Formats: sequence, structure tokens, C-alpha cells
Amino acid sequence: MMMQSGSDTFLVSLFKAARGDTGHGIAGVRVPTNRNKGAYPVTTGFGMCPLMRNVLLLAFILVSCYSPKTNSKTVQKKFDVQGHRGCRGLMPENTIPAMIKALQLGVTTLEMDAVITKDKQVIVSHEPFFGWEISTTPDGKTFSFKEEKNYNIYRMNYDEVRQWDVGLKPHPRFPQQQKIKAYKPLLAEVIDSAEQYIKASSLQPVDYNIETKSDDATDNTFHPAPEEFVDLLIGVIREKKIEKRVIIQSFDIRTLQVMHRKHPKIRTALLIEGFNKSPIQENLNKLGFTPAIYSPEFLLVNEEMVKFCHEKGMLLIPWTVNDRKNIDRLIQSGVDGIITDYPDLISPGEK
Repeated sequence: MMMQSGSDTFLVSLFKAARGDTGHGIAGVRVPTNRNKGAYPVTTGFGMCPLMRNVLLLAFILVSCYSPKTNSKTVQKKFDVQGHRGCRGLMPENTIPAMIKALQLGVTTLEMDAVITKDKQVIVSHEPFFGWEISTTPDGKTFSFKEEKNYNIYRMNYDEVRQWDVGLKPHPRFPQQQKIKAYKPLLAEVIDSAEQYIKASSLQPVDYNIETKSDDATDNTFHPAPEEFVDLLIGVIREKKIEKRVIIQSFDIRTLQVMHRKHPKIRTALLIEGFNKSPIQENLNKLGFTPAIYSPEFLLVNEEMVKFCHEKGMLLIPWTVNDRKNIDRLIQSGVDGIITDYPDLISPGEK
């Protein structure tokens, strides 16, 4: 038997009273019967007078039309599988081949990072320099961790950046990663390539989750200040007309604050490091507003966090989850999605 809610019970009572099914009115409501004191006249036994019946029928119509509001931020049609840097576990990170492979695996969101070149181009790269683990110089040389920050992308024009390879060097932490010649692409090129592949393959549109790689200690050294960074980024987003399908995420709350102030309709995601044990509300207070998504390192997630985020109207999408056991745990806890280097760990039925 289907149980009735309180509002359903009230509607039934109204309808019965208006129809004349009871001789004593609605439960909990005393119907006056003293005609000599100006009270509304009622009948007993077989029904009530037309005036009272009409009043109750009007109330029935008004209440039945009422629909509780839902928070649009927490309404999500399906579990969001985000391919981290495309699919770093399988293909060279933040490259077009990685994004295409992620689409082939059925991700619902392409996750990536954005940095800025000397000539103000927005490119896809996790660091604002060439990382030693994945990069080879234009003349084919490798270099050490201590040297990597000497190769500052913010001090190079994109034509120079384009000459470096970031796909041939074996990755020490991702042995399954396919090795192919690859470069750091323009954000615009990534979007164009993804959209073309989606159309050609008759796939569903995906979202783009773009992280601003910035820090207050390196403003104007490895990247522009937040205002300019956001302006350059939003310029590409608008040019490609993906405003409704983009999320801007960051550990740097300054870029999120600028985005929220200047472009409040763009969704934002607050990234939280694993060492950040502060209460969620404290992190939100520092940010100054409630973002669409709360995105902590996955080890921080528990059922209390899930409940808090949903009560605040935020989706909870942790990073970076690379094993099936933790994926299962997080799904069972009620998260709204995951960010993973291995989108192939999620079966099609779960996506």
C-alpha cells in the first residue's frame, strides 16, 4: 500500500468534506453550527451548504497546485564520471588524444587544467611550466625535477610551447599510459576537437571542468593575476559557446571569487586538499559564497560530508579516485560523481 504524505491526507480530507462524505467537517477543524450567531450554515449527515462546499473546493484546488521547490544545484540526472586530465592513467595527460579516449570510454565531463602563455594564450597544462615527468625539450632532451621550473610557460609564446613533447616519455607513476607524440594544446583546440568527435560519433554533449592553475605566491611570475586569468579564460569559453556546460574549479579561491562576481551564472567548484581538515562551512566562509560543487580529495569524504553538501545545495564530486574499492564506497555514500585517471573502471551502466 502506498503511504500518504501529510499534504496528501489533507487534500483527501478537504475533498471528502467538500463532497459531503462527513457530517463533522475536516479533522481538526471545528465547523460552526449555530445559525443564530452569524456562523456559516452547515448541514449535518448528508453534506454541507453550497457556500462552504465552494470554499473547500477552492482550497482543494490551490493546495493541489502547490509543488515544493527543489534546489536546482542538487538536481543531477546521472552520476558524473569526470576524466582526470582526460584519462591520465591511459593516455598522456591533458592532451587531445587523452580527451578523445575519455569520450570513447563514456565520461560525462572532461576534466583539465588551464595555464597562460606569454602571448596570452589559454593552454591545457597541469603546471605553468614543463614538468620533468612527462616533458621532452624541442631538441629531445630530458631534465630533472630541480630544473623543471626553469621552463616557465608564462615566459614562452605558444609557438615555442608547441614544439615541446609531452607524450613520448614513459610516466613513472602510470605504466599503462600509452606513449605517443603529443603537445600541450590550446584550450580552444581541445574544445573544438572534443565537440567534433562528439558530433561525428553521435555522442551526448559533455561538460568541461577547467581548473585555474594559480597561486598568490606566483602571480605575474608563472601566471597573470586572478582578474586577467579569468578574463582570458572566459573569453575562450564564450567564443566556444560552452557557458552552460563549463565548470571552473580551483584551489585558488581568488579566481573563483572573480568568476562568481563577474560571471555568476558560470558554475564553480571549490577544490580541497587532503590535508585541509577544516570544517566545510569554514572553507565556504573563506570563499565567501556557496559554489555549485564541493570537490575534496576522496579520502576526506564520509556520509556526514555528503549530507552537509546536499543540504547546502552543493554537488559533491571528489578527486582523484583510481581504484574500484573506493569508487564503490563513494557511490554508496551518495556522492554525485568522481574524478578519475581511469574512466574505464566505471561500467557503462553506472555512468
